Amino acid sequence: MDKQLSSSEIGNLWMTYQQKTMLARLLEHFLANKQNEEVHNLVQTYYNQEINFINELTALFKQEKIVVPVGYVESDVKPSSKPLYDQYFDALFLRVMMKITIGLNALHISMSYRQDITDLYKRFFDVAQNTYNETTQFLLKDGVLTRPPMIPMPEKVEFVKGEGYMAGFNIFSEKRPLNAIEVSLLYQGIETNVLGFQLLRGFEQVSKDKEVKKYFEKGKDLAKQIIDTFSDTLLKSDIQPPIVAWGNPTLSTESPYSEKLMMYLTNLLSSFGLTSNALGTSFSLRSDLPMKMTLIAKDIFDYAKDGGKLMVKNGWMEEPPQSLKSTK
Repeated sequence: MDKQLSSSEIGNLWMTYQQKTMLARLLEHFLANKQNEEVHNLVQTYYNQEINFINELTALFKQEKIVVPVGYVESDVKPSSKPLYDQYFDALFLRVMMKITIGLNALHISMSYRQDITDLYKRFFDVAQNTYNETTQFLLKDGVLTRPPMIPMPEKVEFVKGEGYMAGFNIFSEKRPLNAIEVSLLYQGIETNVLGFQLLRGFEQVSKDKEVKKYFEKGKDLAKQIIDTFSDTLLKSDIQPPIVAWGNPTLSTESPYSEKLMMYLTNLLSSFGLTSNALGTSFSLRSDLPMKMTLIAKDIFDYAKDGGKLMVKNGWMEEPPQSLKSTK
């Protein structure tokens, strides 16, 4: 018989339940507003698997005698409301969510000790990976998604000669061209923030709470600032930033989602942005890039912190399982 769940396993399962119930509610609105047959089929296939996983998690909580979290429920979505985004947004959004899910599942596998929990996260990982591949290939086929820039094929091995390779922050030193790793990190940062920008434009458009609406506007402006900063860096190395023509909000002012759900998703994407910037800071060797990414990370952190305060103020933040409180 499996041993009692550890604190890390309980915490990760709790987080996973929050994320999966939130995503299920979002997808229910997408499914009720079919705009593209292929996109609808992609979303439906993933949704069916997600509902099965939520049921498994619910059964696991009950089996372990752990209270089932509230997460996100039917009242957090209005499936019959008008589409909030254009026909390709569903696939673009699902693809980015799979990026986040793949990373989280990999992390959760490494934090699991019980074999059944490890196996569960492996299945989560496989479904997310397959869905990411399917949405990527579909969007490429329809010309919605652009591939990252091409660079000349390396013809020989080179080693860094001198500290000039890391120059970038000093205004008197010439910046070297971006290397392939730096281009990839900047490109992915732009791609993700374009989706975030479009998402928050829609949220701002339908939010009925003045304070929440202002928060979404601030997030939209932050995403735009990041896109501009990263795009300018690519252009200065004669590299074309990605151009996205799809994923825009419609004219609808009817909110399909609760303010609680929209705030949670925004907070989740902010956390993902912090992780991405940490990677960029770690793997960029040109000294100006880590500096830019560190400043951006601070802005994202402050934004996420303000969002957390706003969720607590409105009673929208469910409390994770706690360790024993001190009696002192």
